[in-house]
Amino acid sequence: MSLPKLSSYSGWVVDHVLPHMQEDPPPSETSTSPSSTSALGQPSFVPKSPVRDPAFPPASSATPNGTKDKYESQHTEPMVLQSSRGIKVEGCIRMYELLHRMKGAEGLRQWQEEQERKVRALSEMASEQLKRFDERKELKHHKEFQDLREVMEKSSREALGQQEKLKAEHHHRAKILNLKLREAEQQRLKQVEQERLRKEEGQIRLRNLYALQEEVLHLSQQLDSSDQHRDLPEVDLSAFRIRGNQLCGLISGIIRATSEYAGLSLLWPLPLRSTGSGRTGSAAMAHRPSHYAARGIFPDRGTNPCPLHRQVDSQPLRHQGSPDMNGFPTAEEQAVAERALQEMRDLLVNLQQEIARACEDRRRQDEEEARVKRQESQVQQGPEVRKEPPASRQGPGGKLNEDLQVKVQDSTMQWYQQLQEASSQCVLAFEGLSNSKDSQAKKIKMDLQKAATIPVSQISTIAGSKLKEIFDKIHSLLSGKPVQSGGRSVSVTLNPQGLDFVQYKLAEKFVKQGEEEVASHHEAAFPIAVVASGIWELHPRVGDLILAHLHKKCPYSVPFYPAFKEGMALEDYQRMLGYQVTDSRVEQQDNFLKRMSGMIRLYAAIIQLRWPYGNRQEIHPHGLNHGWRWLAQILNMEPLSDVTATLLFDFLEVCGNALMKQYQVQFWKMILLIKEDYFPRIEAITSSGEMGSLIRLKQFLEKCLQRKEIPVPKGFLTSSFWRS
Repeated sequence: MSLPKLSSYSGWVVDHVLPHMQEDPPPSETSTSPSSTSALGQPSFVPKSPVRDPAFPPASSATPNGTKDKYESQHTEPMVLQSSRGIKVEGCIRMYELLHRMKGAEGLRQWQEEQERKVRALSEMASEQLKRFDERKELKHHKEFQDLREVMEKSSREALGQQEKLKAEHHHRAKILNLKLREAEQQRLKQVEQERLRKEEGQIRLRNLYALQEEVLHLSQQLDSSDQHRDLPEVDLSAFRIRGNQLCGLISGIIRATSEYAGLSLLWPLPLRSTGSGRTGSAAMAHRPSHYAARGIFPDRGTNPCPLHRQVDSQPLRHQGSPDMNGFPTAEEQAVAERALQEMRDLLVNLQQEIARACEDRRRQDEEEARVKRQESQVQQGPEVRKEPPASRQGPGGKLNEDLQVKVQDSTMQWYQQLQEASSQCVLAFEGLSNSKDSQAKKIKMDLQKAATIPVSQISTIAGSKLKEIFDKIHSLLSGKPVQSGGRSVSVTLNPQGLDFVQYKLAEKFVKQGEEEVASHHEAAFPIAVVASGIWELHPRVGDLILAHLHKKCPYSVPFYPAFKEGMALEDYQRMLGYQVTDSRVEQQDNFLKRMSGMIRLYAAIIQLRWPYGNRQEIHPHGLNHGWRWLAQILNMEPLSDVTATLLFDFLEVCGNALMKQYQVQFWKMILLIKEDYFPRIEAITSSGEMGSLIRLKQFLEKCLQRKEIPVPKGFLTSSFWRS
């Protein structure tokens, strides 16, 4: 038998059963009455059928092999031997264990539920935090993606902008290159055309040179035929013959050099260089206007040259140039040949004059001798025989041979001098402002000059409204009102001499626009003229200054042909004729005619136009009657080679339509006079190299007479222009 052991329920019994037993002790601890036994065996608080502890298997349970548990078999016998009290105690202990186990299981269950709730709460919290983390992470990724997208879009926009800029630059460069290519092609075509024209002109010059040589040889034969007058002791025929031979040799040398150069140019493509200075003849002859050569009147000889011109042209003309690259004579060589031809003509004329003078002297001498003999015979023979006076020299039909005048009319010359004096007085009036050394005065002068000249430079045919703005600005400046110029307010009242200065500079600028702008673009004459006419009407002194400047730069607008005076410098005389002389070099004839044409066109436009916003009741300050006067006076004067034809064509082309409407039949009579009488005079003095202006005038006159109408000039300002 094994020793008895305490059950696992002993603690519960000690805590819950024994205290009740000590408060009510039994009368005899050893009593084993059935009542007490039953009382102990069935306690009221102990269940009758206690639940077995799962830790201890029940006594009746069997093992899988059909035998009872060894543990139960070992304890069964001692428990049987125990007393009933022990059984009760053990039962109570078992009950206590059962209750304790149930309570522990309930607490464990509650604790598990609490833990599960906490775990669920923590899980839910962790899940929410994970969601928030995911959301923040997703938001961060979204922001990064958005920033990256914005950066990419920005870079894309910049790239597109750069691409557009590069494309625009490419287009611009392509356009520039196309323009350069077009300009280069135009330049090439222009050079080809110029080369063609140069060849044609060279061929024409060569033909003219041969014609000149033929005429010179013919004149030389006439000189040789003068041997019949060798009995005249007063005439030195050898000097005329020597000079004629020199001129023939000069032209022959030019032709020979041209032919030699043409042969060399075929063998060697490079142009031959001139070893000389390129100037022909004396310095004076190199600067003579061509129309003097055509008329046989040189400024340094006077209108009545002495025989053989021994004082000026005693040396023969020398050819120092070379032909052009095509083997043709240059214009300079042709000019030398023409001067030689003209000198040959003058030589023949002088010889004839010398012969005529010698014959006249001999005739007078013979008449004087005959008269003396007659007187002697009459004294000896008887009364004096009266003779009729010789008849005056008359031309065909009994009319006197009268030539056209060379000088201008006295009234016109007086008017010309008055305008020049008024211009000089105006210059003296602002001399203090012009020569002032004060910086403030210089600044005022510069501002006034800009305010007067810049608006005139801005005159164009863009729109009538723009033209009105320019006119109002000029009118305000002349009226003393402040105007804006260069960002500053300018007024003529800033200086007492400001008005005189502005009037002079304004008139000078108008004429300069005609000299430069109108000369290059003929249509520009009308907008400039209409503004000048309007200013002239409101400020008459400006109109007088315009005329003074115009007459000074273009004396043919008077018309006035300045005469060469003895002792006058050649350069001063050339300036009086309207030529520009720089460093003793006179401008080319083409450029001279171009400037004169521009100023005449401006004058012709001024006399027929009026400012449309002015007072229509007043008359034009310088109207068409002055145009008729100019045309009549120019036809009463001897024509000038190349100049008269050019100016007549320009004047009639611009102003002819207005004169036709104003004077009608009288105007057509004047056109017929030009065509039938005056044109042959111009043609007679025009050389072969100056036929361009003559042909233009002839074609214009023929076309107008054929159509019986003068066309409206190109660029004339219509009513639609002023509505723009």
